[in-house]
Amino acid sequence: MKLPILAATVLGLTAGLSLSTLPSYAQNKGTPPTTTTPPGGATTTTPSAGSIPGTIPGGTNIPGNRTPTGPGTIPGQMPTQQQPGMPMPVFLSGKVVLSDGTPPPDSVVIERVCGAKRFPEAYTDSKGHFSFEVGHNKGMIPDASIGSWDDSQPGSRGSAGIPGAFGGSADMVLAGCELRASLAGYESSVVDLSMHRRLDNPDVGTIVLRRLAAVEGSTISMTSLEAPKDAKKLYEKGAKAVNSRKWQDAQKSLEKAVEIYPKYAAAWYELGRAYAGLGNAAEARKSFEQSLAADGKFLKPYLAIADLDMKDKNWKALADNTGLLIKLDPIDYPGAYLYNSFAYFSMNNLDAAEKSAREGIRIDSAHNVPKMEHILGVILANKRDYAGAAAAFKAYLEYAPNAGDADTVRKQLAEVERVAALANSQQKR
Repeated sequence: MKLPILAATVLGLTAGLSLSTLPSYAQNKGTPPTTTTPPGGATTTTPSAGSIPGTIPGGTNIPGNRTPTGPGTIPGQMPTQQQPGMPMPVFLSGKVVLSDGTPPPDSVVIERVCGAKRFPEAYTDSKGHFSFEVGHNKGMIPDASIGSWDDSQPGSRGSAGIPGAFGGSADMVLAGCELRASLAGYESSVVDLSMHRRLDNPDVGTIVLRRLAAVEGSTISMTSLEAPKDAKKLYEKGAKAVNSRKWQDAQKSLEKAVEIYPKYAAAWYELGRAYAGLGNAAEARKSFEQSLAADGKFLKPYLAIADLDMKDKNWKALADNTGLLIKLDPIDYPGAYLYNSFAYFSMNNLDAAEKSAREGIRIDSAHNVPKMEHILGVILANKRDYAGAAAAFKAYLEYAPNAGDADTVRKQLAEVERVAALANSQQKR
């Protein structure tokens, strides 16, 4: 039996969605791996507005960069002047190193984690140092490794991202919080902030990143270690311009960087973002592909290409690219399973689509990407497993009760329950 309501609305589940801005679980070690941004019936239609918001710089769903841009994110920046009536600001600083004691070859995101909430606060500089004012993270742009929270979901960010930001004791800002570095493919040591007070020494010490044995890929490219000084300067200038959405300035700097050092995977990736910002999808794709040619284990280009494949409705390429991403990092990107499932569903390969959705749900134990429950429900309904479909829809509504498409999913749930009841009554006759 055909379910028109499912066939007509299923593709809406990736509207406004960018794999690059889905939550990533790179640093949820200590809890079952779950991610972040991630640029989103058998009948397919163009995605409609709605489900998981993505950051769309310059009209594209391309990941953000990690170069410091905003106040409170640049090491050594002077504290901002306190406004009358506002709590005294809290400043933190420190350093990030790899397990061998060397700084990461590229910027790393520093996250403040308070219970189930994650707040990107700052980027490291070229020597691994960071310094920021807690909660003053307006310059942060979500990228492939930190993703974004769906503001419609439970536990989404508040207006300031700081408990008690507008009243209460500033000493309570860090209660129940810890600090860690966020980098897919690595496990971060953590700094307990619960006992930190506003007048304490802001230096929290060193955060160590250790490579995970089960993960081959990374959101930093080791080719950056070999980049000549001139190329590095041009890359940093271009990446900063990308973050400021100065696309033409970025293009000029990054083209010079890759001309000096053709194997500069990170620079090729940022050049792709610049082209995307300029609306040149073809050149953006070429740059992302050059990035992968330079470093096949660099995850960011896979994420960006997947977003382009989704826009182009190139389902085979989307399935292949997300499959490679999952192989390189099967832990940190449940959003990749969502895209992979969606690609197979769009090709009417329901078994492969179901397998991807179930695996994504398995690793997403924190339910940060509840859309996988939705697509699983649609897949099962199309396989005439109406009881299974109903259970998946109910799970989605439980994890995302305020989602933009919740009413649509409730209609889908009512439909599969009606069909299941009808089938049961016919069996009893």
